[in-house]
Amino acid sequence: MRLPRSFSGWTIAVFGFLAFALGLLGLISPGTQLSMLGFEVLEVRPAGDYTAVFMAASSMAAVNMGVYYMFAASADYTPFFRWTVPFRLVTFTVFTTLVVTGTAPSGFFGVGLWEGLGALITGFALWREGKLMPSRQAA
Repeated sequence: MRLPRSFSGWTIAVFGFLAFALGLLGLISPGTQLSMLGFEVLEVRPAGDYTAVFMAASSMAAVNMGVYYMFAASADYTPFFRWTVPFRLVTFTVFTTLVVTGTAPSGFFGVGLWEGLGALITGFALWREGKLMPSRQAA
């Protein structure tokens, strides 16, 4: 895998690496990740509680997403970089709303902040590189 060749590529690579690493943490030690997010960690889960299944599924998704991001950064695939910005801002909005409405603990705001700041930094990098808007070439 090649190193990123642009500032925007590096923002995607760092986000991807962190998603990959945190996904692995969730697979290896879900309790650690739950406590990092401000969720209560129970010693024994009652019947019908699928927290462990959800943690495994979302952690595996984070691992996969991290790999996608790192490969996109390695290939300097700018269209992918652009696509991430609005969707990460939507993620910021949804996760922040969960905290503000009391559905999620305040520690979960860090996930939304990570998404939102990452999106803004990637958007800024794309803008600075003149790659924020796709070129309009005649077909």
